[in-house]
Amino acid sequence: MIDPTARVADGARIGEGVEIGPYCIVGPQVALGHGVRLIAHVHVTGVTVLGEGTVVYPFASLGTPPQSVHYRGGATRLIVGTHCELREGVTMNTGTEDGGGLTSVGERCLFMVGSHVGHDCRVGNAVTFANNVVLGGHVSVGDNAFLGGHAAVHQYVRIGESVMMAGLSGAAGDIIPFGYALGQIADLVGLNVVGLRRRGVTRAQMHRLRQGYRTLFFGEGIFAERIAMIGSDFADDPLMGKIIAFIRAGGKRPLMQPRGRREGDEYGGDAA
Repeated sequence: MIDPTARVADGARIGEGVEIGPYCIVGPQVALGHGVRLIAHVHVTGVTVLGEGTVVYPFASLGTPPQSVHYRGGATRLIVGTHCELREGVTMNTGTEDGGGLTSVGERCLFMVGSHVGHDCRVGNAVTFANNVVLGGHVSVGDNAFLGGHAAVHQYVRIGESVMMAGLSGAAGDIIPFGYALGQIADLVGLNVVGLRRRGVTRAQMHRLRQGYRTLFFGEGIFAERIAMIGSDFADDPLMGKIIAFIRAGGKRPLMQPRGRREGDEYGGDAA
């Protein structure tokens, strides 16, 4: 079902049951999975794939070149997973050659009005961006994360799974899985308790996770020593295990920590 005012270039791959509404533009290297709906005034270009059942609302622009001075014009890609909802004015850029050439979004994600996914970002499954959330380039966002309205994320930041970022917060450092970040230059202010409960985490698991969190950020000794201790003491705990693995993996940005961290709490990713 293609509206007569839409423009679909030769070469575009259109799945079964696709709806392309009034004044949409679809480029020659675009692939639309079965049941994709472009409501109206949607622009999809570049080497872009939209997964089955994804719905895109007016004035979204997908697959445009990266906003990077390092981009050299290559045929980099954007892949959006199945059953996502992209509301009005959402923008997503393709990757850069130096960043791996791919911007990717998982399945069942909701991007509210005006949100932006920059070049070379990796967004997981069941992620929610409220209005006007923006990601700089090379950001990774774990499954089930929720970013509140007008949240902004610095390039190369890693956001762990099930993170909650409060509205109007800015992330300049990596946020541990299950963390709750708040502030103009955000600090870690605790755990995303609501999100964890929605995922079915039990009271006993929550108590154990809180114990590990307190030990990690407020225990005795320097941070690297506490990492090593928790890695041993919580070796059988899957939730704390994800936090420890995230920290040890490291990245280009510092780890976000609670406000007023102590001397010696810098961490370089080299604990045993």
